[in-house]
Amino acid sequence: MEHIEAIKEFGGWLNRYRHDSTTCQCAMTFSVYLPPQAATAKVPAVYWLSGLTCTDDNFRVKAGAQRYAAELGLALVIPDTSPRGEAVPDVPDRYDLGQGAGFYVNATQAPWAKHYRMYDYITRELPALVEAKLPLIPGLRSISGHSMGGHGALICALKEPGRYRSVSAFAPICHPMACSWGQGCFKAYLGDDRETWADYDAARLIEAGAEPIPLLIDQGSADEFLAQQLHPASLERVCAARQFPLTLRWQEGYDHSYHFIASFIGDHLAYHTQALRGAV
Repeated sequence: MEHIEAIKEFGGWLNRYRHDSTTCQCAMTFSVYLPPQAATAKVPAVYWLSGLTCTDDNFRVKAGAQRYAAELGLALVIPDTSPRGEAVPDVPDRYDLGQGAGFYVNATQAPWAKHYRMYDYITRELPALVEAKLPLIPGLRSISGHSMGGHGALICALKEPGRYRSVSAFAPICHPMACSWGQGCFKAYLGDDRETWADYDAARLIEAGAEPIPLLIDQGSADEFLAQQLHPASLERVCAARQFPLTLRWQEGYDHSYHFIASFIGDHLAYHTQALRGAV
């Protein structure tokens, strides 16, 4: 693991690393914010999954999360959204498929299957790496994300009972099987069998009996992707049918941008802190 950047922020350090991923079979870059408390003791971590077109840089620059993480004593682990590199398949004229659009699945179809294994990377390889190399408390982690990354956070928590103490999301793609973003990536990465898609669809996972974990979701009412891509009503319906714990907070006038995330990221990190301390 190569340490490629260190920036001091709010008494802690925003670090960037590069490593050769055995899961994605390419070099992967990620960022970790270590709060000042990590200088003397191991700390819990919140994993942040970003949306389409993003790298690890978007969240760490735009969300304003480090200030809250420093106050709360949380590490922030911020992976990339896909494998990258000249040898990694891509569709350069599309923002919603290929590099920058890994959709947090394990691809099974050519030419994607060799590198696009972001689900295993996020849930297995990356936590094992950072918990071994950095002052993080092993196993004490929560997860959050935005848009495609909100989808990723939800499915990781739903598919991995006990791996995350809490989960939250901003404007997540709640039912990717029902939107063009999800359908395009699922067909390319997973093939034509829609039942295999259901393994990576939050609404379908809950419908199929996923173990309950409280979901905290913020959704802006002025989100330009709300009607066509996000489908929170589908998630709301299946949660109500199963009495699955969902807190869906509608934020009047907010759009899909990082202005929205920055406005409520403090609430989300405080929520995760409660869970990580055993209060939820």
